[in-house]
Amino acid sequence: MKILENVPIASLTTMRLGGPAHFVIEIEKPEDAPEAYNFAREKNLPVFVLGGGANTLGHDEGFAGVLIMNKILGIKIDMQDDGSALVHAMGGEVWDDLVAATCERGLTGIEALSKIPGTVGAAPVQNIGAYGQDVSQVLESIEVFDTADSTFKTLAAADLGFAYRKSILNSSESGRYFVLAATFKLRVGEMARPFYKSLEKYIADHNETDFAPAAIRRMVSAIRADKLPDPEFIPSAGSFFKNVYVDDARADELLAQGFPVYRGHDGNKINSGWLIEQAGLSGKVLHGFRVNEKAALVLINESATSYADLAAARQEIVDIVFEKFGFKLEQEPVEIL
Repeated sequence: MKILENVPIASLTTMRLGGPAHFVIEIEKPEDAPEAYNFAREKNLPVFVLGGGANTLGHDEGFAGVLIMNKILGIKIDMQDDGSALVHAMGGEVWDDLVAATCERGLTGIEALSKIPGTVGAAPVQNIGAYGQDVSQVLESIEVFDTADSTFKTLAAADLGFAYRKSILNSSESGRYFVLAATFKLRVGEMARPFYKSLEKYIADHNETDFAPAAIRRMVSAIRADKLPDPEFIPSAGSFFKNVYVDDARADELLAQGFPVYRGHDGNKINSGWLIEQAGLSGKVLHGFRVNEKAALVLINESATSYADLAAARQEIVDIVFEKFGFKLEQEPVEIL
C-alpha cells in the first residue's frame, strides 16, 4: 500500500482539472483495503474511490480527504465444457487490457466495449456500455470490501440493480463497496446482428465479413479512434452527457418526426451527441471547452483552468439543447466532492 500526500487531482483525471487531494492511497492487494479505510477513519477524512480518472471531475479546491486507487492486477480465464468461459479480473486491471485478452481467446461479450478508458473495478459501478453491449449482460459477480461492516463479500450481478449507466454502487449504496475484482461469463462465438448503427455503417463502408470478437474489437477501435480524442493526450472526460431515454409511445412520436431513436435491450435511446449537433454546437468553443466535431458528446479542454469554466460550458449546452428540443441533458462524469 502506498500513501501519497497533496497530489493534484488534475494529474489523476483526464479532464486535467482539480486542486490537490490531501491523501492518495494506492491499494496493491485486497488486504490493503481495510487498512486504507482505517487510515481515513482515524483521521476523520472522507473517502473517494478513483479508477482511471476518465469519467471523473475534480474541483479547484481539491479534496480534503483520501482518494483510494485500486492497483491490484491479475486476469484468469477458465474455459468451460459448454463453450463458455469464466473470466476473473482484479479491479486494478485496465479495462481495455481485459477486453484484448478475451478477444484473443475468441470470447464474445465485451468486444464492443473496446477502448473504453478506465479500470475493471470501475466498470460495473456505472455499468459501462457501447455499441449494444454493456457490463450487466455478462457480469456474474464482484468481490468487494464492505465498508459498512469491514468484511470481504461476493455480490451477485442480480443484486447490483443495474440500469443505464447505473448500479447500486453509484446510487443507493454509493461509497459502501470497494470493488476488488469481477467475474464475467463470456462465450466462444460472435455478437448477434444487427449491430449498433455506426458499427453496421463501418462494416458496409469497409466490406467487412469477419465478425469474430477480435475483428469487432478492431472495428470498434477504429471507429472510436476516428471520432473520439484519446484522453491520455487530449484532455476530456469521455462522453460528457448521458443519452436520453424515452418510453415506447414517445419513441414512436419522435421517429415519426425524424429523430434517430435506437431501440435497444435497455430501452429507446436518443443519442445526446446528435441533439448537441442539431443544436449547432459542434466545434463551438465555450469557456475554454470545445465541443468535439466528430462526437459532440465529448468536451475537450482546450484552455480552461477551473471548474467554474466547466460548469459554465455545461450549463450553456444544457440550456441550448433544452430550448431547442425540450430534453434536459444530464452529466455523465462523477465529481470528487
